[in-house]
Amino acid sequence: MASKKAPAKKTPVKKAVVKKAAVKKTPAKKAVVKKQAAVKFKGKPKDQAIEVARRLAIGYPEVICELDHRNAYELISATILSAQCTDVRVNMVTPALFARFPDPWSLASADPSEVETLIRSTGFYQSKAKNLMGMAQNLIERFGGEVPSELSDLVTLPGVGRKTGNVVRSVVFDLPGLPVDTHVGRLSRRLGLTKLEDPVKVELQLNDYLPPAEWGSFSLRLILHGRRVCDARKPQCMICELADICPSAGVPVTAPTTKRSPRKS
Repeated sequence: MASKKAPAKKTPVKKAVVKKAAVKKTPAKKAVVKKQAAVKFKGKPKDQAIEVARRLAIGYPEVICELDHRNAYELISATILSAQCTDVRVNMVTPALFARFPDPWSLASADPSEVETLIRSTGFYQSKAKNLMGMAQNLIERFGGEVPSELSDLVTLPGVGRKTGNVVRSVVFDLPGLPVDTHVGRLSRRLGLTKLEDPVKVELQLNDYLPPAEWGSFSLRLILHGRRVCDARKPQCMICELADICPSAGVPVTAPTTKRSPRKS
């Protein structure tokens, strides 16, 4: 009897193993945010000044003098006190000063020591008291107790220079006047409007760039911008509406950007 052959064992077919090529994961690159370099204004300084004035008028539509006052006498007194002192400090002192000496006549006949006591916290109180009383006496003797509006008259008063005179002219009398304080001088140099340091020379140069009717408002807006955005040591270029035309935007501040003005301002 024929023997049955054992069925042949089927060798399982090995499936070809297809190896997937390892895909290297490239770490996602973080977006690099580069600070936009300031674009130097290609026009002349006058063109730059006009553009700066235009933008400041949009950013600061309300022109504000931050020295509290009700009349020309109070403003000229407050401005004399503001030399080497902040407006905030002056505004803390003047209410008591004006309550005690509300006009030139009362101030001219005051006891110097009493005036010095009232203004002591503004610094240089002895010379400031002398200037205040001298200013009041001059107003009585030469101008009938009224603050004059002409710059040539204002600068003859004790403690009053072109800056103070231009403040009074532009703020109280609405006459052309461009006060150059430390903020105006500092920002004018940062913005490429001038290279000059002397406040009078800066004033005259800026006067050539803008119509007389805009002098006062331009100065006040520069002051506001200097206090709120363009700080002397830590300018906030990232939020500044002038950064794209400012040659100093993003440049580290390594030295003082202005010189102190003389005490008669």
